[in-house]
Amino acid sequence: MSAPDPDSTAPQSAPKFRRRAEARPDEVLDAALALFVAQGYGHTTVDQIARRAGLSKGAVYLYFPSKKALLEGLVRRAIGPVAGFAQGMPEHVPGDPRPLIARFLRLAAGHLADPHTLSVPKLVIREAMAAPEIAQIYRDEVLARALPALQALIGQGVAGGFIRRVDPEMAARCVIGPLVAHLLLSEVFGITPEGGLALDRLIDTHLAILDAGLEPVEGGRK
Repeated sequence: MSAPDPDSTAPQSAPKFRRRAEARPDEVLDAALALFVAQGYGHTTVDQIARRAGLSKGAVYLYFPSKKALLEGLVRRAIGPVAGFAQGMPEHVPGDPRPLIARFLRLAAGHLADPHTLSVPKLVIREAMAAPEIAQIYRDEVLARALPALQALIGQGVAGGFIRRVDPEMAARCVIGPLVAHLLLSEVFGITPEGGLALDRLIDTHLAILDAGLEPVEGGRK
């Protein structure tokens, strides 16, 4: 029997290696998040993260050049898709923007229903005062993208007569404010609704109030 062709066996092992290499950034982020939550951002070192991820410190730096970059990666992975969706909203609304605002809020709630995703804004709330760079990263990656997009979307709705004449800047804050306040009440003050965080209940209630508040006055639509 002839020896197996080396070329015929190589592709079988290559995918496993590629999958492992592609998974490493997420493994590093998972390790970083677990340590940030357990002992705080300021008390966690890259050495500790590397050990938890089962990698050398140098290998971690191949993916993330600093601890700050790790935090940026966590924010982008957790909330980046929601902020990206919000950023594109003003380009895709031919009429009433309220259904798209509802979709944005439900998307945000859906992401936050994942405990790993929820751990990131909780970390920001808990440590922003002691480590201002955490608040700045969250502002740059999430708020600075979502708020202007919501403001533009609401402004379009006002201009088209689909929602009442409100201040778009303040209205954008009102859209995301209850979600932020909900997390603050739970994380900082320990006031949690019966049955847990209940994000679906919050969004349903918020949208009922928001939709009524944005309804155009009679004769207001162009």
